[in-house]
Amino acid sequence: SLPAAAAVAVAAAAAAFPSIHLPAPVVVGRRFTTALRPSLPLTKATHSHSHSLGSNAIKRTVEELNQGIADLYDSSSPTWENVWGDHMHHGYYDSGLSFWNALQTDHIAAQVRMIEQTLAWAEVPEEGSGKPRCVLDVGCGIGGSSRHLANKYGSEVKGITLSQWQSQRATALTASAGLSKKVSFQVADALNQPFPDNQFDLVWSMESAEHMPDKQKFLQELTRVAAPGGRIIIVTWCHRDLLPGETSLKVAEQRLLDKICDAYYLPAWYSPSGYVNLAQSMNLQDIKSTDWSDHITPFWPAVLASVFTWKGLFGLLKSGRKTLQGALATVYMVQGYNIGLIKFFLITACKVA
Repeated sequence: SLPAAAAVAVAAAAAAFPSIHLPAPVVVGRRFTTALRPSLPLTKATHSHSHSLGSNAIKRTVEELNQGIADLYDSSSPTWENVWGDHMHHGYYDSGLSFWNALQTDHIAAQVRMIEQTLAWAEVPEEGSGKPRCVLDVGCGIGGSSRHLANKYGSEVKGITLSQWQSQRATALTASAGLSKKVSFQVADALNQPFPDNQFDLVWSMESAEHMPDKQKFLQELTRVAAPGGRIIIVTWCHRDLLPGETSLKVAEQRLLDKICDAYYLPAWYSPSGYVNLAQSMNLQDIKSTDWSDHITPFWPAVLASVFTWKGLFGLLKSGRKTLQGALATVYMVQGYNIGLIKFFLITACKVA
């Protein structure tokens, strides 16, 4: 029933705020809150890995991953836009936000705040010669970031996505916003981009790197198309760095990541240190990174809660199995952040001038 489903959503939200005490009548919610936490001690995996660990997730080729991502976003994006608007990424929230305040937050405004906070953290100039004039939005969704960047900087922006529906919808929304002369979109593979070398002053990847089956090739492509002195910004989901003495994630942790991979057509996850090492190996300059996991806590519980609104449920019924599978996997994302397994990671660097 919808009330029971809503209780599950509230329980998932509460799981992201371990200090919250749910009212006694929420029996279903309490039961699911317990289910969101590991029920058994986490034991070490017996195999050895470094940054990108092996898994028991469904084995998919690169072509299958790309097609799965395209199909998932083709089917889910209309529902997402209807419920959440044109930004398809985490919101930025004050750390330490209470559970009840989080429920009342304007999550769409938080998504815009994520863009602004990221640009400020990366120290992208808003004026003068350092202001980006030509921007690439890698994994552009329906163009929310692209239009924001074009409006903010007056830049020419190109967006790429694997989803034909997203590209077409982004183009339509951009025309409605009167930005067609500055902003354009196309279907393209981020690992084989259709752009010449040294073109973009700012290369922007807001939550697309996690979809890349070859992280080294991905960063090589971002570096190739960046102009000399141009800035690269990557915002992505990672698994935690391994602790001293660890050779792999724990079995329960890897199983949880496998479930997310299966639902969202993700390849093996990467660690924050893995991205830093890649950036260093490519002789990028001014490398800076940070973990904003504390600033995105309310997001996935809010997404899960939106699934169980009438608008969300109606959209899921129209969207089909893959979208429903992705919606239900939000529970795993909540759990991953809650136990410190998933990290919300940012890295920025400049190409040698």
